[in-house]
Amino acid sequence: MQNLNAIPLSALRAIEVIARTGTLARAAEELGVTPGALSQRLTKAEAALGRPLFIRTPYGLKPTEVCADIAPRLTRAIGDLSSIVSDIRAVDNTVLTVSVAPIFASRWLIWRIHKFNEQNPTIKVRIEPTSDVVDLNTTEIDVGIRVSEDPSMGRNAVKLLDQRVFPICSPEVAQNINSPTDLLKIPVICENEKLYGWGSWLVEYGISDQPLQPGPTYADASWCLDAAMMGQGVFMAWETLACDALERGQVVSPFQQRSCAGATYWFATSRISAEKSSVRKFKSWLQSELECSIRHWRSDQG
Repeated sequence: MQNLNAIPLSALRAIEVIARTGTLARAAEELGVTPGALSQRLTKAEAALGRPLFIRTPYGLKPTEVCADIAPRLTRAIGDLSSIVSDIRAVDNTVLTVSVAPIFASRWLIWRIHKFNEQNPTIKVRIEPTSDVVDLNTTEIDVGIRVSEDPSMGRNAVKLLDQRVFPICSPEVAQNINSPTDLLKIPVICENEKLYGWGSWLVEYGISDQPLQPGPTYADASWCLDAAMMGQGVFMAWETLACDALERGQVVSPFQQRSCAGATYWFATSRISAEKSSVRKFKSWLQSELECSIRHWRSDQG
């Protein structure tokens, strides 16, 4: 007998949604993932089950005979599970679990969450910092704050903020910067050897084809920010990462130019959690706090 532990619930849900919607694109939109990620999930599910479930045709995926037979049963079973989860969550609407990238949690959210707690003393917020994208429909997580370049994060995702980048450095390093070309003479602090955001920012000054000076490399953008504070070079940061350090004067932004990096912050929920009053209150507070925080910082920058 096939080991059921080898078939995660997320794989069964992927099979059900693909069979019901008929295409990877529509199924991916419903699940809040990319078609490529869903295709990989399906491939792993078929490997674990030991048989193909869909026939790949030029017109899309056609369920095999066995898949067509089990699909309605999967739909009923997943519907029952969703109902059970809904009943469990309905019992306690005072606990709010939020999945968020560690850097957003440590550099922005943790410094402001007390405001939400003061306004909503009956709601207990649990922050789960992780870089992994979780399936909100099959976990106890109510909210996922995600950064993605994909505009179709799913029908239960709301856009929060476009990520804009700009160079930052210590006040001491900034004394040697009078024009954008001066940045080419200063060591560039890199996250995982990636020059994230530099191309889009430099192109607006017509110097994107010029070589940058290599500087220290760190595995985390938060460490890169610390390195910039310590005067180790210049780092291409974004607003939710650097706005507090800028306000405190730990780093400065030598230029007013901000460039969109192509990524966006999204507020994602499951169909069930979107109806929770605690989730609606948190979304309203988060949108307001982000707008206030960024507007205040931008006005300070002139």
